[in-house]
Amino acid sequence: MARLAQTAGLTDIQQEILSTVRDFVDKEIIPVATELEHRDEYPQAIVDGLKELGLFGLMIPEEYGGLGESLLTYALCVEEIARGWMSVSGIINTHFIVAYMLKQHGTQEQKDHFLPRMAAGDIRGAFSMSEPGLGSDVSAITSKAVKDGDEYVLNGQKMWLTNGGTSSLVAVLVRSDEGHPEGTAPHRSMTTFLVEKEPGFGEVRPGLTIPGKIDKMGYKGVDTTELIMDGLRVPADRVLGGTTGRGFYQMMDGVEVGRVNVAARGCGVAQRAFELGVQYAQQRHTFGKAIAQHQAIQFKLAEMATKVEAAHAMMVNAARKKDSGERNDLEAGMAKYLASEYCKEVVEDAFRIHGGYGFSKEYEIERLYREAPMLLIGEGTAEIQKMIIGRRLLEEYRFQG
Repeated sequence: MARLAQTAGLTDIQQEILSTVRDFVDKEIIPVATELEHRDEYPQAIVDGLKELGLFGLMIPEEYGGLGESLLTYALCVEEIARGWMSVSGIINTHFIVAYMLKQHGTQEQKDHFLPRMAAGDIRGAFSMSEPGLGSDVSAITSKAVKDGDEYVLNGQKMWLTNGGTSSLVAVLVRSDEGHPEGTAPHRSMTTFLVEKEPGFGEVRPGLTIPGKIDKMGYKGVDTTELIMDGLRVPADRVLGGTTGRGFYQMMDGVEVGRVNVAARGCGVAQRAFELGVQYAQQRHTFGKAIAQHQAIQFKLAEMATKVEAAHAMMVNAARKKDSGERNDLEAGMAKYLASEYCKEVVEDAFRIHGGYGFSKEYEIERLYREAPMLLIGEGTAEIQKMIIGRRLLEEYRFQG
């Protein structure tokens, strides 16, 4: 039998890329992931290896030095990387979202300036939308930009930046009332700024501070931070796309592909949990036989494998829909919702199969058990996905009465 989560219809180039990434994961990530994660250590050697493979430019067009691959190829690579260690896929994801937003919405000067260095991995991207009191209500953003000559002055506090410390370019969404009279709908008075900074913590440029890493239950290794703007001056030519008031739509476009990425991460973590569970079930013996021979364990393995297959199929469908140029918010929402929920369930079943040993830090499943919950909230909670799905279904199945 072939391994789970195979994808039909891939080109020879796609298969070669995936084979290369899978080998890298098996040799360079899985053997060291748990040790690095327990130390909450940034995986610099792994990141350098991904840079050499060209993964930071996977979807950046060839004219800018990237590989020009599809969202599907990227999502399948993310699935493989998350199978090794989910934190590494997070390092790539936020970089990819910023590169995607530049490719889709940036001015020609912005593309020429940033994309070649992003493709090479010399500039690392971070994505900043959330705020401390914001939750899922993006319209409640309070960070603000005020025009001052040829610059904008930005003030406010942002939250939950993946790559906040290690990045050198942050796409920041703030409110910008300039040109948008009072009473304008909140989503029409937001602007995305491209903020360049030095990697590190503390004051990384005048008016911009990255206080330090947020200590998390899981998703360790990758730096998650706050971002504080206090009189931060940004040139007007660093407004994404050159026009204010379009930031909400630009960010939502980035989040849409980000949801495909989170679905891919859920698929990868679930695959790894299944691998660990099925392997342990054949090694552990009780009552004179391997526990894999007990019907209760076989039922669990059957359910786990079916969930892995279903989540993978929905993720692939969402990626292919986006690649076709069609609207895919319904498919991306469904894929993200299903993959994150199934990932949690598959990981927990693998944890149960391990019994008491699953609670030990010596076993890899302990790490996965702490990582899976992040996928339930990343790029929108399950409840947000249900709202998106429900609204889109009502559009498609509108009753004519």
